[in-house]
Amino acid sequence: MKEYHKINSVFKRDERTKRFIEGDWSTPELAYLAGNIWTWDEKIDGTNIRVEWTGKRGFGGRTDNASIPAHLFARLEELFSPERLSVALPDTNETTPITLYGEGFGSKIQKGGLYLGDKVDFILFDVRVGEWWLKREAVEDIAQRLDLRITPILGEGTLLEAIEKVRHGFQSTIGTAPAEGMVLRPKTHMNDRRGDRIITKVKTRDFK
Repeated sequence: MKEYHKINSVFKRDERTKRFIEGDWSTPELAYLAGNIWTWDEKIDGTNIRVEWTGKRGFGGRTDNASIPAHLFARLEELFSPERLSVALPDTNETTPITLYGEGFGSKIQKGGLYLGDKVDFILFDVRVGEWWLKREAVEDIAQRLDLRITPILGEGTLLEAIEKVRHGFQSTIGTAPAEGMVLRPKTHMNDRRGDRIITKVKTRDFK
């Protein structure tokens, strides 16, 4: 089961203080594309979860060694029963596995009680089929088929506009929690010269 790739923050950090060096973009691609239009997804404060389906079901965390809290694991088993997966994703097999990437969030996960009270849930943010990342419309279709939450799109704009919104803080679209921040993607999917997706993140706590 493939781990989710690292997402770089928008700016480099001071090695001593770990604070942002504002204006010093973390990659040359971000510097070049900063003024272009990006899609802003809400970043949910939780724990990274992978669900793989090949005709057999597998769960994983951010890494293969990560453990999943028992109460969240029970919710995942409910959401992703083999019966539901086989109906929603009938053409998947070991040759072209499908991996759903999302965040487990809610009670006793980070500071997630303000999202869902005493409940936990899974929210989808990416899907990979074999070596292909699906477009947003296809991710939404899978979320609908499996009756899953999907990370909301908050808007579009430049990186600097997104940074200013996150800097001042804003409310999450779920519950009464403050939003953790944003995950930012170019409106048109792009890869860098290494073949890695161009994607970045910014959190409100980066400015505190």
